[in-house]
Amino acid sequence: MTSDLTWGRPRPERADAARNRQVLLDTARTLLAEGGPGLLTMDLLAERSGLGKGTVFRRFGSRAGIFQALLDDSERDLQREVLSGPPPLGPGAPPADRLLAYGIARIRFLARNQAVARATLDGRQEPGARRPLSAIHIRVLLREAGLTGVDVDVLAVQLTHALDGPMMLQVFGEHAPDDPPPTARLEQGWRYLVERLVGPVGDP
Repeated sequence: MTSDLTWGRPRPERADAARNRQVLLDTARTLLAEGGPGLLTMDLLAERSGLGKGTVFRRFGSRAGIFQALLDDSERDLQREVLSGPPPLGPGAPPADRLLAYGIARIRFLARNQAVARATLDGRQEPGARRPLSAIHIRVLLREAGLTGVDVDVLAVQLTHALDGPMMLQVFGEHAPDDPPPTARLEQGWRYLVERLVGPVGDP
């Protein structure tokens, strides 16, 4: 059933608009590699990309929009793995195994991209707040797992929020040198949640 989802499918674009978008994303990644999020501004992106400032504003709307576009673009690789990659993340594994693998993959994705995720904050939105397809995928897996006596729709939303940016970024930010790695702590927590629902699950 999950193969019917259309995760991350971009809207059709004119060829010139698609080229401009790719140039802007590539330039933004170069600036991040050179100096981190602090170097990436609307003005410098326009200058380094060779495109007008108006084009940058129309495409992204704000500086936070640049980072959100980078995060969304990076996430498409994860989405492709979910839709057509090898199991257990992709199709072909039992739903419990896929649920565990999906959560761990999202945790590792955010760990790799936490600087960009933090930069999506502009005082009006939270990183990870737009995850309707994540909730759909989790809901489908919960139904395939044959859970009874629970509200699967509500449970899917609750599990989705457990994988959202704000909570995970808080754990990353509170990490002390002597603590276990935050990614490992989050993965252990996700496994606990999944196994409380569906029973023991093997390694992803």
